[in-house]
Amino acid sequence: MTLHEEEILGKAYDGRLMKRLLRYLGPYWKMTTLAFLILIITTVADLAFPYIIKIAIDQEISRSNFAGLYHLAQLLLLILVVRSLSIYVYTLLTRWLGQKIMYDMRRDLFSHLQQLPLSFYDKNPVGRLVTRLTNDIETLNQMLSSGIVAVLGDLVVLVGIVFIMLRLNWQLALATFIVFPLIVLATVLFRSRVRKAYRQIRIRIARINSFLQENISGMATVQLFNREKTNYEQFVDLNDQHRQANEQSIVYHSIYYPSINLFTSISTGLILWFGGLRMWAGTLSIGILVAFIQYVRRFFEPIEDIADKYNIMQAAMASSERVFALFDESEQLSHREPQLILPPAGGKIEFRNVNFSYNNTDWVLKNISFIIQSGEKVALVGATGAGKTSIISLMNRMYEPSQGLILLDEQDISMISLADLRQRIGVVLQDVFIFSGSVKQNISLDDPNMSMEEIISAAKRVNAHGFIEKLPKGYDFVLAERGSNLS
Repeated sequence: MTLHEEEILGKAYDGRLMKRLLRYLGPYWKMTTLAFLILIITTVADLAFPYIIKIAIDQEISRSNFAGLYHLAQLLLLILVVRSLSIYVYTLLTRWLGQKIMYDMRRDLFSHLQQLPLSFYDKNPVGRLVTRLTNDIETLNQMLSSGIVAVLGDLVVLVGIVFIMLRLNWQLALATFIVFPLIVLATVLFRSRVRKAYRQIRIRIARINSFLQENISGMATVQLFNREKTNYEQFVDLNDQHRQANEQSIVYHSIYYPSINLFTSISTGLILWFGGLRMWAGTLSIGILVAFIQYVRRFFEPIEDIADKYNIMQAAMASSERVFALFDESEQLSHREPQLILPPAGGKIEFRNVNFSYNNTDWVLKNISFIIQSGEKVALVGATGAGKTSIISLMNRMYEPSQGLILLDEQDISMISLADLRQRIGVVLQDVFIFSGSVKQNISLDDPNMSMEEIISAAKRVNAHGFIEKLPKGYDFVLAERGSNLS
């Protein structure tokens, strides 16, 4: 299993994860309750429709009571209007809930990702993190917005139909339930197989996301070494694997749903046969027979829906495990107590017996000690991999030293808040990252307090070698790498 294939399927329902998910539903409990109540109204309307038709056949049509039939027709029209309005409001509420929950989760997760140490991003590909913020949270949105409420509604429908059918005629109801064990068996088989298919789909889409992220980001290298054809063939293979996995799930669906329709038809046939015999014997009315046929059709719909919701629940539990694994990543400690509040820095920097390793095994810096006095200019020179960038990163606390101390004006920088420390340092790196937007936005980093004059002045202060000749307002000293530029 590769770095991108942490798609291990857990339980279809995990109480611990569900408790954490429901916290996002908590602020909107009133809307959730309202959606469930409206769903109950829709369910009652659905269940009342066949029963009213039974009354119309047995009590009004059989007696040629057209006035009573007219009133029942009005009642049915009213029920249809109420049901349509209920479905409209329910859909509106659940979609609104889904968007609010998705917004809250993405906001919180992105905020958390910004506080994670740089070492976290060394171990986690960008494609995976983007998938967490997009696909996985979208999956959770489906479950929280409509899945949970809809499953409760399906259970209410099933219980209501069983109750009404038993009240109408328990013998005919038992004849209807003969095929129920076959439906349960088909659902269990479908669930187990489609679960594996969905897992393969998620693994393959993760591979595609990772491949695309790496190749598009490294397109210059791809073209430089004439890798276009090779990478194209690799992508075609990954894309084909994803297609095959989806086709497998399509096969399972194409078998399961026609099977349910077959069982529905068998159940309807049993009702017609057994009910017809009872009618000839004079112990069953035609209205009850018609109502049973309609209830049978409605009886199997929630069973199919619950099977679908199980798949959503399965995917949501896997997504929630991955999303909350990100939430559980420890944020970088802003500072150790007691926090130091520095006056304007003089600029003295000291590394005292500093050791550092990216992987806790291979030392990049070992027993490094030096002092840079305030106002002193020092150039760090060395081969690639010698540790120049690592020293700058440690100074900014992008990483924490494995051992030793780093001091700013005789103060341990681990006791200075990250915001306070970093606003005192200007860094011009060799590999410049340009954010989407204008040059003005990139220079000011969208700081509304910077005037156009300050932005132009800041741009001019960077010469061809990448060193800032005069520090911008609010900066105390600068670390730079030779070869940097502002382009």
